[in-house]
Amino acid sequence: MSSRVPGNTGIQVKRAASQAKKSAVKRRSSPLLTLFFYTLFVLMLFGMAFSCWFFLTKPGTDLRFMMADTLITTQHRHWAKYMIGSAELEKRVNRYWTQFDAYSGLKDNEDLVQVEDKPTVVLEKPKPAIEIEDIQGTNFKGKLLIVHDPKMLRIAVPGTAGKGEKVSSMVKRLGAKAGVNAGGFVDPEWKGNGFQPTGLVMSGGTIYYNDGSMNTSNHIVGIDKDGRMVAGKYTPKQLLDMGVQEAVTFAPKFIVNGVGMIKNQADGWGIAPRTAMAQKADGTIMFAIIDGRQPAHSIGATLFDIQKVFLEHGAVTAANLDGGSSSVLVVDDKIVNKPSSEYGERYLPTAWLVFEEPENVEIKNIWKGLDPSKIDPSKW
Repeated sequence: MSSRVPGNTGIQVKRAASQAKKSAVKRRSSPLLTLFFYTLFVLMLFGMAFSCWFFLTKPGTDLRFMMADTLITTQHRHWAKYMIGSAELEKRVNRYWTQFDAYSGLKDNEDLVQVEDKPTVVLEKPKPAIEIEDIQGTNFKGKLLIVHDPKMLRIAVPGTAGKGEKVSSMVKRLGAKAGVNAGGFVDPEWKGNGFQPTGLVMSGGTIYYNDGSMNTSNHIVGIDKDGRMVAGKYTPKQLLDMGVQEAVTFAPKFIVNGVGMIKNQADGWGIAPRTAMAQKADGTIMFAIIDGRQPAHSIGATLFDIQKVFLEHGAVTAANLDGGSSSVLVVDDKIVNKPSSEYGERYLPTAWLVFEEPENVEIKNIWKGLDPSKIDPSKW
């Protein structure tokens, strides 16, 4: 007769059930773990393969430098060093400025541009003051502002000292037909107040702002008294002697005498929102305003892209203006492009405005009497 301990059978049954449960969980989790480690392995292989392609092949290197150039045009320029190294970044930036200086040194043939005078007889169907065209390419969408009479353009500046002004506000305040962002500005931490320009500003034939001497050369984009576009490197004294009326500082000049200076996409200074200005042989001024940094709409354009658009429209001279989140086109008090800034329009020191009667427009010089070295561009 065998003796039995009460409860042993129940304990054994519970243990068996527990082990069965653990085995079932293990069997269920095992495929998930296998899938996880397989996915991780594939990703590692893909990462290694992409790194080899990105850093060791010509197509990958081309893409890497294009991405670096794009970063160079943003507030995150320093990030480019992680793609091409600090030494290569400095070398590339210096190479661009060497090229820009070389383009600026090429002399324009003034005979190529013959500005048409306003007709003395009223035409039945006169040309409109401005026209707007949609333009687009592989990675970009934008607008082309066409101004038939270059003498309708003036450089406008903010109405109040100490702070920049939105282009839409300048257009409304001064009664302009249209407006486009113009020159660059000092922008500490990319949060600047838009009040301090870089280089030089001229409006109505008068120097409004100059952060150097009268013999300091600047990259200039402007219009002279005859309506001819001026682009290149000049001193303030030279500009006055040349009869330049409106001007801001920016670069590069990239179409000279009808010939494009940018030879391919790789030298197009990256992909970005852009604003650029050109002139046709009959004097017509064109502004290209390119949207960017919006993958569902427009990534942006290279200078080579804009050069192609301008040449297709008959440009003989062209130069770059400030771009990025500053790029904006305002027509009849409305923004007609899609600026890239998530905060809306930027506050800027200068804008190209189109007026029906530019000679009657009074633009106050808000920098008169100010020492450029004592302006605080970060103070709002």
